[in-house]
Amino acid sequence: MPPTAGLPHYRRIELALRERVRTLRPGERLPSDSDLCREFGVSRMTARNAMQRLADDGLVRRVPGRGTFVVEPPAHRHADRLMAFSQEMERLGRRPGSRLLAREIRPATVAEAAALGLRPAEPVVLVRRLRLADTVPMAIETAVLTRRTADVVMVADLETGSLHEALAGAGLQLRRGNATITAEAASPEDARLLAIRAGEPLLVERRVIADAQARPVEATESRYPGNRYALDVRFEVHDGARDGAQDGPS
Repeated sequence: MPPTAGLPHYRRIELALRERVRTLRPGERLPSDSDLCREFGVSRMTARNAMQRLADDGLVRRVPGRGTFVVEPPAHRHADRLMAFSQEMERLGRRPGSRLLAREIRPATVAEAAALGLRPAEPVVLVRRLRLADTVPMAIETAVLTRRTADVVMVADLETGSLHEALAGAGLQLRRGNATITAEAASPEDARLLAIRAGEPLLVERRVIADAQARPVEATESRYPGNRYALDVRFEVHDGARDGAQDGPS
């Protein structure tokens, strides 16, 4: 049975279009809604819904009266949601990959021990990878995990596979965490690995992720080129008047 069997029509068309977008260059035109109707035997509303999902993810641009065009794939995620890098790139129609830079068990530093609730110098697992999207360097990711993950992490395929999927397969479910986001200048090593110039701006995210029992499992630093990655933020506007606050100096 094909993997798309049982999916709604718009979802099957969407997945087919995502595969097609991967083979096209920015600026190339995609089929019109009418073309999709004929190709897939669906209504115009179904075809439009499928294409709109790609537009919502920033993979295509719809120009009234001209058509739908492939755009340079973005690399955004919502700041209130952490999705595995591999899943995020696939969602955006990009091919994820990694180059393993280091994997070892070593004593925790003072900062790592504090982040993970460990004793100083307690053994931790270090994984350092260069994360790729369509072979383009997207991030330098350094993850430090508690010793109980070692049996899984030390043998997992971390170049074509997902670290979080490997942990989940071993029953280690990551549930929630917190993160701090800052801006930093690229070091010479950052520049070499990310194919940018030293001093260029980086988006740096440092996060700690815990399991279902709220026990810290992973402390990770991800260093993204500022022109290749962004975080979208959802927010509510604070109503100061509702709390008795007033505009202007106090």
